[in-house]
Amino acid sequence: MSGRTDADGRLKNASMCGMSSTAAAISQDGFEHLAALRSAIEGALEGKSGVVELTMIALLARGHVLIEDVPGVGKTTLARALARAVGGQVRRVQCTSDLLPGDILGVSIFDHRQNDFTFRPGPIFTNVLLADEINRATPRTQSALLEAMSDRQVSLDGRSLPLPDPFLVVATQNPRDSAGTFPLPESQLDRFMLRLAIGYPSSAVETRLMLNPQTDHVLNVPVVLDPETLSHLQRLVDRVTVDGALGAYLQALVGATRSSPALALGASTRAGMNLAHAARARALLSGRQYCIADDIHDLAVPLLAHRVRLSAQADGFSVSREEAEATLREIVTRIPIPL
Repeated sequence: MSGRTDADGRLKNASMCGMSSTAAAISQDGFEHLAALRSAIEGALEGKSGVVELTMIALLARGHVLIEDVPGVGKTTLARALARAVGGQVRRVQCTSDLLPGDILGVSIFDHRQNDFTFRPGPIFTNVLLADEINRATPRTQSALLEAMSDRQVSLDGRSLPLPDPFLVVATQNPRDSAGTFPLPESQLDRFMLRLAIGYPSSAVETRLMLNPQTDHVLNVPVVLDPETLSHLQRLVDRVTVDGALGAYLQALVGATRSSPALALGASTRAGMNLAHAARARALLSGRQYCIADDIHDLAVPLLAHRVRLSAQADGFSVSREEAEATLREIVTRIPIPL
């Protein structure tokens, strides 16, 4: 946002003065790692810096991403580039109506040689899981992801198995083709930190891609981090400060969704906590150890729009992403920004 330089400066001074002694300084190396990570991913997904930034915010904030867009716009490229840049592993699951929970989580198979059951982990045991067209999976299979996304573990055969760290789910769904799909329930949508759309590339980028169909940009993505370094950067997000004025602004935003006549269901407390954590991640990604109003304001719509229910929304009917975001944007613009 523009036109708030002075306000941002005052917020910066207030945040700097309010920083506690326990908030250790974030090293320049951390900022350099993040800049290199952004550059590496943007090299594979050209012209989509906003999408890359939101995905990195979710990654740093230990959140998950739901991409609602048409096929063939770079969803797989984004997930693969992200995993390669952080030195992790990516696995892809094509969700269909006959997909079973065991196809994602894994199964125990009896081993005659050992006379015992052996667990064979499913594709969820990875750093980045790409769940293509997640709304084509049955509710039973969709629910198999709930524990993994919230607790980063899988419960099978009476035991809990931890997932790799870091762990990120990038799920997709096609908003133009709803035949034979199972809309994600509110509890499932709430597990995604951000919902976004990639959109078509610019004319210049699209022309270059069409003329060089064999070019795999992901192969050229350098490994700029390792999972241990990424885990360290995720812990640094917790050290980013949010002052009292921004806390009140955050609560006002969440509260406004509950009192607006345009919404039948407002944002939950967990949604507000997610927004605060995502704002910290955005601040860190911008090279700051403190949040400003833009960090909360600019993330409110992509973080809250899929967590609310419009008053005009009938049971069993899903409104479009554009309608939900337009309603949220109108609510957000009515809340005074702290100066």
